[in-house]
Amino acid sequence: MIKSEYKVVAVMSGTSLDGIDLIFATYVFNGIWESEIHHSETIKYTKDWKLILSQLVYKSKNELCKIDQQYSEYLATVILGFINKHKLENIDFISSHGHTALHRPEDGMTLQIGNQQILSDVLNEKVICDYRVQDVKLGGQGAPLVPIGDRLLFHQYDYCLNLGGFANVSYENNNEIVAYDICPVNIVLNHYVSKLKLEYDDKGRIASKGNINEDLLYRLNTLEFYQEVPPKSLGLEWVEAYVFSMIDSFNMQTENVLRTFVEHIAIQISQNLKIKDSDVFVTGGGAYNEFLMSRLKNFSKSEIIIPKAAIVEFKEALIFGLLGVLRVRNEINCLKSVTGASINHSSGKILIPSTQN
Repeated sequence: MIKSEYKVVAVMSGTSLDGIDLIFATYVFNGIWESEIHHSETIKYTKDWKLILSQLVYKSKNELCKIDQQYSEYLATVILGFINKHKLENIDFISSHGHTALHRPEDGMTLQIGNQQILSDVLNEKVICDYRVQDVKLGGQGAPLVPIGDRLLFHQYDYCLNLGGFANVSYENNNEIVAYDICPVNIVLNHYVSKLKLEYDDKGRIASKGNINEDLLYRLNTLEFYQEVPPKSLGLEWVEAYVFSMIDSFNMQTENVLRTFVEHIAIQISQNLKIKDSDVFVTGGGAYNEFLMSRLKNFSKSEIIIPKAAIVEFKEALIFGLLGVLRVRNEINCLKSVTGASINHSSGKILIPSTQN
């Protein structure tokens, strides 16, 4: 019998390397889906792990296999600490995104580390994970995966816009969900502000003091990716190949890099908000970048809505928890209209503790 209520620990690690987001949430289905976050926490990465994760695209297959196992062990320890800290009981399962190591769907390749059997064994819980692989095998991008959650949990908004490592958007068009990555955000901003020994540009203050390099801005805005039609997605490899190399060739001061790139982000996002008089539900760390928000409002006539902090910071984790719920119910959690896969499908690997096999 399919349940109507689920208690889930959901875990998310994004490309911006802010840390590991963990939530304990309840999901209830009563004709429509409702959710509530009871506990939430972000565990910052150690310097060693942050360095390792930032260099994954340069690792060999053998090195990645070793890191995958180590990261799975590390993730298990972090999740166990969260469970013990909050004295969580009667958990239905853990839903874990893992961390993206490689994402080249055009080559039929995507790899999330942190999805090994040891995760389930250490936690002694069912784990739902590795959500992207099946979609890529079905010809899809394996991303974005959040839009099904946008539709089921935040359907009242015209657009759901997440500003994490990348900006991604979802909206409904002719009764189908359209969603895709728009452009890089914090994966670039944090990279350059780190040169000032900072983790991020608080409220965009440093960017606001810089000057726009019009030549760089033009070249960024004319990158080929922006002319492609959805479904489409971005990864660190693309940023390394096209963005960092371009910006570095200008040899600019950091504040001017940040100012120019914030303008680029605002322009690209505004060009993708085409519904007249729309409201835009904004989440992710970029929602706290007040200067970026002001530039977005400058270019777009849409109403920008920023929810309470728990949703801003943990919406992706909340939705990955829902993906896990849909998976255990064998219901669609991956939309072909979003990823370009051949069919809608229910994706995710299910790990059972070895002691229960």
